[in-house]
Amino acid sequence: MTAATGMAQRKAGPGRLPSAASEQLVTWLKRDALPFWFEKGWDAKRGGFHETFFFDGTPDTLVLRSTAVQWQQIYVCTQAWQLGWGDGIRLACRGLERMIEKAWAPDGQPGFVHMLAPNGSVADPQRDTIDHAYAIMALTALARATGDPKLRALLDMVMTFVETALTDAAGDLRDGLPDGDRRHQATTLAILAALLGAVEHLSHPEAALRATRHRRLLERALLDKTTGLLPEAYDHAWRPIRDENDASVVVPAQMAEWTAIIRRYERLYGQPASPLATHFLGAALRAAEPRHGFLIDAINTHQEVVSGTRSLASQSALIRAWLAQAEAGIDRADEAADPMIEALISTYLSGPFRGGWYEKFNASGEVSIDTVPASGLFQVFLVAQDARRYYGA
Repeated sequence: MTAATGMAQRKAGPGRLPSAASEQLVTWLKRDALPFWFEKGWDAKRGGFHETFFFDGTPDTLVLRSTAVQWQQIYVCTQAWQLGWGDGIRLACRGLERMIEKAWAPDGQPGFVHMLAPNGSVADPQRDTIDHAYAIMALTALARATGDPKLRALLDMVMTFVETALTDAAGDLRDGLPDGDRRHQATTLAILAALLGAVEHLSHPEAALRATRHRRLLERALLDKTTGLLPEAYDHAWRPIRDENDASVVVPAQMAEWTAIIRRYERLYGQPASPLATHFLGAALRAAEPRHGFLIDAINTHQEVVSGTRSLASQSALIRAWLAQAEAGIDRADEAADPMIEALISTYLSGPFRGGWYEKFNASGEVSIDTVPASGLFQVFLVAQDARRYYGA
């Protein structure tokens, strides 16, 4: 069955009543977060989006800027405009112009560089594959929003670069260029998510074929069949990297991300709901702290805590996993998503300034990072966007 056929058969229908929690989250985005970041997130003096803000609401003008964050902001600006949540399309186009001018092939080699200095000079010339996943997401959103064939051509150019330069002879993704001695499943996860966006919103045929190939890697190589977990890192033969105690690091949020990705793949390709997505969510929840049910950031395959911190990105992944389960018809999954959204609002989104957030808490529940990374906007926006799709609000 093709992706297009699957979409026709399993298109999600609106009509559910929005939950109070999801409405509160969307209101916070539209009233507080998006206005702040649209006004102050752009560097009016030097161009580009600010990477991070201090707790007093002023930008850190010295920190390096990752191209991943630039693409995330472009995506949010575009999608907010598309959803009628804010007038971000012109800012998105300015961000795109900046990326083309400063980050694409400044050294004469194709691809986007990894890091820029605040003045736009190259700070890290690596070509990171996850950066290019965010580029595909943002360009897909822009191409869909504007209908501009030049943006579709640019998207195709970036996808071709990923396929030819960032993919090995076996068809698996490298982490970047220059190639290292490891592979990380987060790379496949990010590219697969980006490709599914191109399938869903542009009916992109090459994206559909490549997404199928990367989806198959999950059972073929990534899943540790002994523990039922997804290790974070592998060697080039897809053997998990283990420490001296024969344990591999596991990021629970990545298993939650896979839950959402599997459900999205099934929805687009017309496949029945598989138990694997539910299994990954259950495995992730074994690393949830007891008070709010937030995911801690890292465990290992021995079920030992590696990092007891709790990042905003981890909770975003967990909530989106529950929403994906609900959309797939898994009983009472929406009842699990709502309390998590409420907890997110009352903790992470409770400060330090209007439209800002706390990025990370330590194991004792104390704020552990004293800045507000711009990447948090992307994480919260994805939750609100998925809630809107599920509830049809």
